Amino acid sequence: MARLGSGPVRITSDVLADLDGVAGAVVLSTCNRFEVYCDVAPGADPDTTKKCVLDTISSCSAVSAEELCRALDCLTGTAMTEHLFAVGAGLDSAVVGEREIAGQLRRSLASAQETGSASGPLVRLFQAASRAARDVGSLTALGDAGRSMVSVALDLALAKLGRRDLSGLSVVVIGTGAYAGSTLALLAARACTAVSVFSWSGRAEAFAAARGATGLTLGELPAAVRGADVVIGCSGRGPRLSAEDILAFRQGAAAPPVVVDLALSRDFEPELGELPGLDLITLEHVRLASPSEQTDVVRQAVELVRQAGLKFDEDRQARLLDPAIVALRQHMQSVLAGEVAKVKSQHGCTATAEAVEFALRRVVRQLLHVPTSRARELAAAGRQDEYTAALETLFGLDVTAGVEAPAAGASRTRSAEAEKAPSGCPAREPQGLQVPEDTLPAAS
Repeated sequence: MARLGSGPVRITSDVLADLDGVAGAVVLSTCNRFEVYCDVAPGADPDTTKKCVLDTISSCSAVSAEELCRALDCLTGTAMTEHLFAVGAGLDSAVVGEREIAGQLRRSLASAQETGSASGPLVRLFQAASRAARDVGSLTALGDAGRSMVSVALDLALAKLGRRDLSGLSVVVIGTGAYAGSTLALLAARACTAVSVFSWSGRAEAFAAARGATGLTLGELPAAVRGADVVIGCSGRGPRLSAEDILAFRQGAAAPPVVVDLALSRDFEPELGELPGLDLITLEHVRLASPSEQTDVVRQAVELVRQAGLKFDEDRQARLLDPAIVALRQHMQSVLAGEVAKVKSQHGCTATAEAVEFALRRVVRQLLHVPTSRARELAAAGRQDEYTAALETLFGLDVTAGVEAPAAGASRTRSAEAEKAPSGCPAREPQGLQVPEDTLPAAS
């Protein structure tokens, strides 16, 4: 489904986040991957929202909705979490353990945050995926066993050329996306300085200049290919170069180049590999040359990702009852404030009033400990409805409608309590009974 990333209208996070029923969206689109992560708005029907998202993707990409439904996998809950964590760690890549995808994941989230498209739950999800990727990198040797896709491709190209290093070679890179950036960085790290870049979009000059390479126009492309030892395609967004194109470009050249095609939708026609003396390296060649997926280090990484996914979902589930916990705490604080106000009005600023207030606060903290702990346990078990129903039955708290108003006689603010307190008896700040509003979870 590489056509999704190269349709007539670019599919971006903000386009999807503006749809009805979508609270947030992050699009992860690379040369060989297209994934959309959506946060369904509270009260919205998931099936209706999914159809709306698919219709928009279909319209932007010119891929029919029926074809999309057949080709795309829809994951939710724990399966979705574990998938993203595996993607970030490079476990779902052609080259297991590739390092580039972690950076692409971070950039996708940053892009969605810049446009205001990433909701709180999606930010937490992607940040947790990045942490899991770092843990896999630091706690396993996957980075050594699973080299990057570009690194494996360059090693294959060197083997075809009978060379041990890239120094002195001339390389043409087609594309200005994430993989093109990774390719240029790796070429520079391997002391390959004769690098030129072409882009069908016309962005090559600025892209290449920022990376110490040379930008090419369409008119300059044939001469560059003629003198190149290696031609690398990692765009997938323009017309494919055919065998006839390469033969025309290479007319008069001493030997054919090694052509590397890293684009999922291909930058070169497959028949290129049939030209005498020309070696075509594709994603399939790269995958076959990558380290085996059945090694101990990969199994260790898979287990780390699985545990991280489970921990994230447990924490996310527990957060579902945060509004209920806040409602209960504010209810108890309301009752406490009312009783303290009564004691102060009767006794003034005396040792009795101070002692009563101190004792009441300790009692409230003790009373809230078990309900708060049980809330986390029930949420983790998916039984949050039982907890909110109990609050409604026992205390008359409607969590869905918001926190109830303070009881009669209770003070709404510190200033109000100070006004009612006797002269010279300052009001006290609630201690350990309220949760700041900015700690509440966003809609999920």
